[in-house]
Amino acid sequence: MENQRCVLCGSYDTEWIHKNDTRLDYNREYYLCSECRLIFVPPAQRLSAEEEYSRYEQHENDPEDPGYRKFLNRMFKPLAEKLPPDSYGLDFGSGPGPTLHLMFEEAGHTMRIYDPFYADDPSVFDDTYDFITTTETAEHLYNPLMELDRLWGCLEPGGFLGVMTRRWTTVEKFKTWHYKNDDTHVIFFHEDTFRWLQKRWGARLEIFKRDVVIFEAGLSS
Repeated sequence: MENQRCVLCGSYDTEWIHKNDTRLDYNREYYLCSECRLIFVPPAQRLSAEEEYSRYEQHENDPEDPGYRKFLNRMFKPLAEKLPPDSYGLDFGSGPGPTLHLMFEEAGHTMRIYDPFYADDPSVFDDTYDFITTTETAEHLYNPLMELDRLWGCLEPGGFLGVMTRRWTTVEKFKTWHYKNDDTHVIFFHEDTFRWLQKRWGARLEIFKRDVVIFEAGLSS
């Protein structure tokens, strides 16, 4: 089977690892990159923008839902503990029910939001931030290197980039992992993938249990 080019690092040192045939309405293949340890769906098997949007319209993210806030607290709490008062942040991929930015505003910070479907304001990328969050968004990115590099470039020296996405651990566990079955999820990060980004950016990296990592930009960035 022909190797696919990794959508993150660009390497052709990739291998086919699985075909998802657990649902009747679609089949997808998954490739593993040996360079950055990203697992990805080939671009030809992604949803169209219209199909992707229709899936997001089915989400029910309510800012008043305490359960949803508890879920987002996995990112909010460790990042908020690092921030000076009155920090300026961006929530990238805020979705149909923006909530995380409200949690930071309630803590005294100033926030902007961006989402390609629900808050498509490219001017946010002309600004720089003390911190940027992206929660349950990274796994949806069709051009992850461009998007993540752009976010990193919007950080002030000493700023933080928090990424919340479930991580895969072993190929065998991946094959039965429910997270891969969401057809809007097209890339899947390993701890080593984040370490690849850490090296690329010259960042500090803190890895938290389950699904949160926080990068810190050096003061000379």
